[in-house]
Amino acid sequence: MVSPPRKATHIAKDIQPRRFIFLLLERFTMLSFAGAIEPLRIANRVSGENLYRWALAGEGGFATSSNGAAFKLDMGLDEIEREDTVLVCGGIDVQKATTRGIIGWLRREARRGVAIGGLCTGAYAVAKAGLLDGKKATIHWENQDGFLEEFEDVKLTKSVFVIDGNRLSTAGGTSSIDLMLKIIATDHGDDLANTVADQLIYSAIRTDQDTQRLSIPTRIGVRHPKLSQVIQMMETNIEDPISPADLAEEVGMSTRQLERLFRRYLNRSPKRYYMELRLSKARNLLMQTDMSVINVALACGFASPSHFSKCYRAQYNTTPYRERGTQGNPVGARLSI
Repeated sequence: MVSPPRKATHIAKDIQPRRFIFLLLERFTMLSFAGAIEPLRIANRVSGENLYRWALAGEGGFATSSNGAAFKLDMGLDEIEREDTVLVCGGIDVQKATTRGIIGWLRREARRGVAIGGLCTGAYAVAKAGLLDGKKATIHWENQDGFLEEFEDVKLTKSVFVIDGNRLSTAGGTSSIDLMLKIIATDHGDDLANTVADQLIYSAIRTDQDTQRLSIPTRIGVRHPKLSQVIQMMETNIEDPISPADLAEEVGMSTRQLERLFRRYLNRSPKRYYMELRLSKARNLLMQTDMSVINVALACGFASPSHFSKCYRAQYNTTPYRERGTQGNPVGARLSI
């Protein structure tokens, strides 16, 4: 028989429970939603107190997640208490799911002083309502290119989660857990947050200083400082590509040595690797934004649309125009989780 967990810390009996309103957009990501709501449930259980309450909101009576599971909603787009916190749960096709009704409701509640955040691609809906202008925010790394193009006034970061005043955002996946553990720690102390993490078998709590993507050596499976440095330069110079000769010079190598380094560890030339990075960003922009194909080409370092189209076809076996044509709803259509 498994004994119940001990109470994590002493909680004042007269404390008012904090309520979270989970706004479920159509095709929201289950993992991000579960990662946010479960820490609240566990906090109540291990403390023995009703510290948190929650309700599911949305348009219509039900919301369906991206894995097909349907949830009965507790409320529509009704007026809520000023002390509530709204968390917009986004997922696939977030642009289509961000309706005028959703935008209007978010703006109305924001005017009343309600704290509002976005989980995973939910930050798109919050930004679309104009509630992240001048604020720091984050969104899933695969959606960052399109987000940057559409919301220039948002200070987008690569953090796991961001809290900027009464605006919150997460990068998706398990980052919701990190955000909620931070909130629990702020509300009721580190002891309770750590106990909740133990219950979740969550041994490495991340902060807003942690980035959402793996380090370059981990991603490519190679720990070579000069190779990582070159790839970092490539990733941060997509619009104005740096020549292999200049890349080699920056890390104190000859062009031939750089060629051998890439061949040995990545089985491709530096030029080929750089091209794949640029085309990957181009594909993200085509699928997530309404930028013209010409502007996508320019943003990814292609001076000639015909050259861009030729390279794109070689990589993806289709043209940029056809790729755009297959996307019924470009922005936010792609999600990796």
